[in-house]
Parts: sequence; C-alpha cells; structure tokens
Amino acid sequence: MLTRSEVVTMVVISVRPSVALMWLYVVVLLAVLWVLGWLWRDSLLVGKISEKFVFVTGCDSGFGNLLCKRLDRQGFRVLAGCLTQKGADDLQRSSGPNLKTVVLDVTDSASVQRAVEWVQGEVGERGLWGLVNNAGRSVPMGPTEWMRMEDFHSTLRVNMLGVIETTLGFLPLLKRARGRVVNVASVLGRLAANGGGYCISKFGVEAFSDCLRRDIHYFGIKVSIIEPGFFRTAVTSLEPIERELHRLWEQLSPEVRESYGQKYFDKYIKIQRFVMNTFCDPDLSKVTDCMEHALKAKFPRTRYSAGWDAKVGWIPFSYAPAFVIDSMLNTVLPRPAQSV
Repeated sequence: MLTRSEVVTMVVISVRPSVALMWLYVVVLLAVLWVLGWLWRDSLLVGKISEKFVFVTGCDSGFGNLLCKRLDRQGFRVLAGCLTQKGADDLQRSSGPNLKTVVLDVTDSASVQRAVEWVQGEVGERGLWGLVNNAGRSVPMGPTEWMRMEDFHSTLRVNMLGVIETTLGFLPLLKRARGRVVNVASVLGRLAANGGGYCISKFGVEAFSDCLRRDIHYFGIKVSIIEPGFFRTAVTSLEPIERELHRLWEQLSPEVRESYGQKYFDKYIKIQRFVMNTFCDPDLSKVTDCMEHALKAKFPRTRYSAGWDAKVGWIPFSYAPAFVIDSMLNTVLPRPAQSV
C-alpha cells in the first residue's frame, strides 16, 4: 500500500507535464494572435487616394518610372521628377492626365527649389502626402584605393545629399498634409560589400531616415526605408559599371596598378558580370509594392526588404559578426598580386 507522501509525489509528477503543455499552448496561441493582429493592422489602408499628391524623384526609368504609372492607375495625383526632358515627356505620354512631370536634378539646389515651388503650386493648401526619394546612381564603384575624392562626391551628391536636400525642401508641404517620406536605400546600406561611394551613401540614407523619423513623428509624418536587393535597372547595368572600372584602373599610378596586377582587374570584372547576370531580379514590382504600401497603409512599416536575396541573404547576414562577412567576401573577391 502506497504511503501518503508517495501518492503526492506521483500526483506532482503527473501534473508537471500537463502544466508545461498548457503553458506551451498559451504561448503558441498568443503568438498566433499577435501575428494575426499584425497582419490585420498591416492591411489597413488610408482613404481619399484621389485627393492625395505624391512626388517621386528619379522617374526616367526603373523603380520610379514603374511606381508613377502604378500610382497613377490607382488614382493618386502623381508628380514625377525626371532627370531629363526626354524622360519626362516619355512618362507623360504613357500616363493619364493626373500625372504631371518636371525636370529635376537632385544635385542642383536651384533645380530642387524650382521643383518645390512647382509642387507647391500643384498641391496648394492640401499639402504633399508622399515624397519618394528614389533618384540614385551606383557608379563609380570599385576597390577603395582606386577611387578619388571626386568619385566619392559624384555618388554622395545624388544618393545621400540629394535625398537630404530634397526632403528638407518638401518638409513644409509634408507637414501640411501629415504625409509620408519614403527613402530608397539598399541592402548595401546594411552590409558594405564593395568599395566606392554607393555603400557609404546608402548607409547615410539609413541614418538620415532614422534621425528624420524620430525628429518629425510629432507632426504626424511617417518615414519608411526601402531596402531592395539586386534588381535589373539602370543602376545595375553592366556597361556603365565596367566602363567606370576601366576608367578607375587606367587612372591609377603604375605603382598601385602593379600592386594589384592585371589578373586582379580581370577577375574583378568577371565577378561583377557574374553577380549582375545571376542575382539581378527583373521583377521591379517587388520594390514598387513596398513603396505603394508605405504610401497607402495607415501604419506603414519602418523598413521594407524587397527581393528574396534581401530577405534570406543580405539582411540576415548584416547581423553576422564582421569576421564572418570578411571571410565570406575574401573567398569571393580576387587577391592582389602583392598581397601579404
């Protein structure tokens, strides 16, 4: 016959797994409810789209061009900034009457100011609902020692300083509408994988966007960052990338060129071709879908990763220790002729 203490012990032992299982069910249920709540909140959209003005930069081609056409079809009042008059005319012809274009060079302060004044005349007292800073360039891009200061400046003026100046110019109109700022950064703004000004500029866009979001949320303005992976646009076009690499190589002193060697240069070119031909996604809608959500959602996300290479590769890798990324890149990139 079992003693009283033995009976109690058996009961406790039998109850423990049941209690643990119960808590597991509770945790799973709460997780499911949280996900469902997040999905519901993420699906809520703003109204009166036909009354909302959106200004987009860099609309001659690529993401900006496609975004303008899609927003126009959905009923937004689209104002498109194009670098060239041809780009502006082509976009105007392929869109509806509610889309209007202006020539804009984000590296020219006078051009930015003219665009601000033009937009102000279009939006009036309603203000500007959305500003999409999409204009950008990738070249010159190459090993850091190959670059000169003017090479860094040419990229930073477009990708970073252009974003800052354009945003500051439009802030009064955005405050009037309690609107949104959507800045196009890159996965290379989270993980620096190559030399040149591109990664530096995109890291700058990330930092500027975070500072801006924290400073102006009091005025009802929301700031979102788009972090695309590799997509097939003018930014990833091989011809200008290779042309600039040849120019950088030719401008090196004989001593520096000898330290790298011709084999290094040839392999560097091959790697660029492999990356652009293998990983560049032709479906630009994966990026414009993120831009649209940032403009239409009641509760836009702070960051959007666009493309599977961004979601399962670049963004997760950006959290890895530096020595892991260094080792991975060292196995891919060529080794200089005079390396130690």
